[in-house]
Amino acid sequence: MKITVVGAGNVGATVAQMLANRELANEIWLVDIAEGIAKGKALDMYESMPIYASSSRIYGTSDYAPTAGSDIVVITAGLARRPGMTRDDLLIKNATIVSECAENAFKYSPDAIFIVVSNPLDVMTYVTLKKTDLPKNKVIGMAGILDTARYRSFIAMELNVSVKDISALVLGGHGDTMVPLPRYTTVAGIPVTELISEERMNSIVERAAKGGIEIVNYLQTGSAYYAPGTAAVEMVEAIVKDQNRILPCTVLLDGEYGFNDVCIGVPVILGKDGVKEVVELKLNEEEMTLFKNSAEHVKTTIIQAMELIGAFTRYHDNAEHDID
Repeated sequence: MKITVVGAGNVGATVAQMLANRELANEIWLVDIAEGIAKGKALDMYESMPIYASSSRIYGTSDYAPTAGSDIVVITAGLARRPGMTRDDLLIKNATIVSECAENAFKYSPDAIFIVVSNPLDVMTYVTLKKTDLPKNKVIGMAGILDTARYRSFIAMELNVSVKDISALVLGGHGDTMVPLPRYTTVAGIPVTELISEERMNSIVERAAKGGIEIVNYLQTGSAYYAPGTAAVEMVEAIVKDQNRILPCTVLLDGEYGFNDVCIGVPVILGKDGVKEVVELKLNEEEMTLFKNSAEHVKTTIIQAMELIGAFTRYHDNAEHDID
């Protein structure tokens, strides 16, 4: 198994380290435009492998050629949020960054499964899908796992119980427009609605939706990376081990839930071929309204992103032509 992680920032480095710690790949390539950072972090990680008793080898590079033949590509490249910024504020820069990264990685690993972590997540998943032209089962966004993990964490804090006993699911766009499903949330099999009041649940849901900016406000100069990195690794493990896990992931909808041509978070069965099936839940009227609003917001942002990429590409092509 060979895995490439694009972006050697905090999220990318966390992903690479955890992949190696769990020995999920023989080769792990950390790619970054700053070659020294990629090589330095990769060497530091590899020197920790004897302690973890892992045989994984980690390499750093700024060149995509050595990543050829990767089975999985995890894209984490892009700018991080700062206080006062929304994920959509990252759209202009990250759309062009992710577009170029996806094209370069696909050039050398056309059969890989792509996992997208860069923000705004749902839109960047769509960008990657269009730039690689891969089947929709092979381009998957991470968001739902992260949002669900935050949601579960805050429920555990509220009840002072183990997170292990909490089963939950969050749908929709990543972050502010996520769609919580208290009806499908249980604590050791007990419906959460019997343990937490509606008022407190609303507060928990709001905190989960704004979980990213809460961390950004604390850090000031960066955004979350431990939880996002761990969420991406859970997806990789489900694929590598063909676990057939039911996980909330961002995928392209093709009629499911009544939507087309939009990447958004829904429960899927994840295994060695990527997404094996989209699981369609029966949403009530309130949940469906929230999901529709979320999907429409994502779709609007997708249109903006594709227009920006088109403008960037035309500018880039014209600039090259002028130089010639």
